[in-house]
Amino acid sequence: MSNQAKLQKEAMQMLKDTSRTFYIPIKLLKPELKRTVGSAYLCMRAIDEIEDHETLDPKLKQQLLRSTSELLKVPFDGVAYQELVKPYKSQLPEVSLRLADWIAFCPKEIVGKVQESTSIMAAGMAEWVEKDFQIKTEADLDDYTYYVAGLVGVMLSDIWKWYDNTETNRDLAIAYGRGLQAVNMLRNQDEDADRGVQFLPDNWNKDDLFAYAEKNLEKADEYIKDIHTKNILLFCRIPLALSKRTLKALKEGREKMSRSEVEETVDKIIND
Repeated sequence: MSNQAKLQKEAMQMLKDTSRTFYIPIKLLKPELKRTVGSAYLCMRAIDEIEDHETLDPKLKQQLLRSTSELLKVPFDGVAYQELVKPYKSQLPEVSLRLADWIAFCPKEIVGKVQESTSIMAAGMAEWVEKDFQIKTEADLDDYTYYVAGLVGVMLSDIWKWYDNTETNRDLAIAYGRGLQAVNMLRNQDEDADRGVQFLPDNWNKDDLFAYAEKNLEKADEYIKDIHTKNILLFCRIPLALSKRTLKALKEGREKMSRSEVEETVDKIIND
């Protein structure tokens, strides 16, 4: 097996291990898009795992995120990154330790855009770690969800443009990411509360967060109207449909969708 084939196999396994939402649609993409979106997702996941780490000291998180952000602004130096994370090798997950692999796996023509979005994400996450995730207003919530999820939408739009010149609205792309993130926040509220984090602006309750999620998911519907490439459209529709069904389940007082609901939702979109 060639190094590239080995890396592809490992990247797909890592996607399966780390993403409930994106593994299925990435798997359905055509080979070049699968490689590109898969590597891009893993780059952002690598950063996200540092921000979300339960035991790392906040000051250390900031240092790791800001240093990684700087490394991503130029052709990536994998050796420098390994030196950066080496002291924390036993604490950081494999997806974070192997950031250089995910960048190497990304097609050279688009890797600069992937690095750019991931760099902005890492710097923004560092700012929010420094603020101790204190969200006071809806503008704060917008800012936080931009860095942790809206940038995923921006990066995807860059990839669609590179792949076949598909043009999408950037503001709607950000809303697409925000909508998915808001549903995750609603689903993980108890878990977040246990670690002392509450992603609710002052004077907001759960209903306000439901409304915020619905508003952004409506914009996500608008976002995909610009997409006519069947394979890209399939990819975008699956996470969106799963988020809407999850929101419905949460409103009904359930923790999440059932496995059969997930399968039914995905099958319906594939066969549509």
